[in-house]
Amino acid sequence: MRVVSLLPSATEILHVLGIEPVGISHSCEYPPSVTDRPVVTSTVIDHEGRTSGEIDEQMQSVDGAVYDVDGAQLAALDPDLVVTQATCEVCAVDTSAVTAAMDAHDVAAELLTLDPHSFTDVLDDVRRLGVVTGRESEAEAFLTRARDRVETVRSRVSGCGRPRTAVLDWTEPLLRGGHWIPDLIRLAGGDAAFQPDRASEPITWAELRAYDPERLVVAPCGFSVSRATAALADLPTYAGWDDLHAVQSGHVFAADGNALFNRPGPRLVDSLEVLGRCIHADAFADPGTEWVRSLDAIAELGR
Repeated sequence: MRVVSLLPSATEILHVLGIEPVGISHSCEYPPSVTDRPVVTSTVIDHEGRTSGEIDEQMQSVDGAVYDVDGAQLAALDPDLVVTQATCEVCAVDTSAVTAAMDAHDVAAELLTLDPHSFTDVLDDVRRLGVVTGRESEAEAFLTRARDRVETVRSRVSGCGRPRTAVLDWTEPLLRGGHWIPDLIRLAGGDAAFQPDRASEPITWAELRAYDPERLVVAPCGFSVSRATAALADLPTYAGWDDLHAVQSGHVFAADGNALFNRPGPRLVDSLEVLGRCIHADAFADPGTEWVRSLDAIAELGR
């Protein structure tokens, strides 16, 4: 089957199913084997080397579409299936733009729209893609492994307390992570009361300070752990930063918001394991610095 994937999470799902897409989005970079494929989308936003505030300014200034679909390239790839999303029009090209491009260039492929809003939805999307592509057995094999890893996390945090946990998926302005983030916090043994059970939403510093998290994870959408570290470095300038329980106890972390927390694909299971280590470090081995860095470790690196 010839599949075009227009979002990174779908590309990763296809990979675990054993399918290499014939075309990808401009954001698809994992697994590395897909990066030589024709690119079907583009964006007017310059993310590279920009701070979260600079990216937000660009987004606010755009008059028209943020993302573009190359309908001619899509038609030339002659796909049987095109996978897109409807979860967030800020993060990737959405269904309406893809439909318009397909109609304009007479692309007769099946269009599958993923719209996950919970951790369960993400796992269900693996099964959906498995059914559509005839890879049901591969999908179920992955889901079995995923459930085993989830249960391992559950068992390790069982009996532990539930510290107040806040996960931010943007810093300028401050946004608290929604969708599947509350599920991950609860599964990892944290109190997710601060997170919205819907899309991510803006908050004020006063709201975060009033909640006074005992665990704070900064994982900006689209940012690697090094860029998340830079974003976190701005937060100590806020009044009352040193009074937060998370700061006083050394439980502040910068985490990869690109490969992990904000990408609703197979590596959300990795995100759960990373979050478990952030919330209940004593129950897990040292997480290292590939996906997450503590504020203390960041300070050590700067010395």
